[in-house]
Amino acid sequence: MNDRDEIFTRIRQALDPVAEKTTYPDWDDSLVISRGLEEFSSLWEMFCHKMREVNGNPLEGFEALGAFLKKKGQTVGYCDPDIASELTGLPAFEGIELATAYDRERIEDYQFGITRAAGAIAETGTIILKDKSTSARLGALTPWTHAAILDPRNLWPNVPAALQQSLNDDPSVILVTGPSKTADIEGVLIEGVHGPGVQICCLVPAGAASTNT
Repeated sequence: MNDRDEIFTRIRQALDPVAEKTTYPDWDDSLVISRGLEEFSSLWEMFCHKMREVNGNPLEGFEALGAFLKKKGQTVGYCDPDIASELTGLPAFEGIELATAYDRERIEDYQFGITRAAGAIAETGTIILKDKSTSARLGALTPWTHAAILDPRNLWPNVPAALQQSLNDDPSVILVTGPSKTADIEGVLIEGVHGPGVQICCLVPAGAASTNT
């Protein structure tokens, strides 16, 4: 058990005696107002437009992801074991090493990380990462390039819809809008300081790889 697991285990043990957990507060959807959006033919088109505006990289299909990584010269990285099983045998991933267990001793070796997105928000170009569906948090946060694999069924039009579907009882929900950014030094915007410098969202319907092979 690592330090993080031990901390969460102690928290759960402390909460177990509590007879009734506090429920999330109810809120009025009409109070959440987004500014007017341009017309798009689909939620995915809107998401791609918004993600590119924050220097993100929307892709469609595993073939596009493999081509992107090879073009960047990134051939070694961590991959969610379930996703790795779908990539086995795909020509686009020939020559790419996928580690299916995150080894902290190889943190400098991993050029990319591939994990699942729990969802995404079209109006902001935001990816949703949840603790329960992220196979290795370090695999999503420490490599320079992070690719979140998104099932189109989990693409929500706006923030209220995403929050209603995504909170549930997960202990940790992270909203990722583009690559990591900071501007706290001289007001100069720098990407990739506190997390990935390249953020990808790859749209892949469930079972797409097995259907195409």
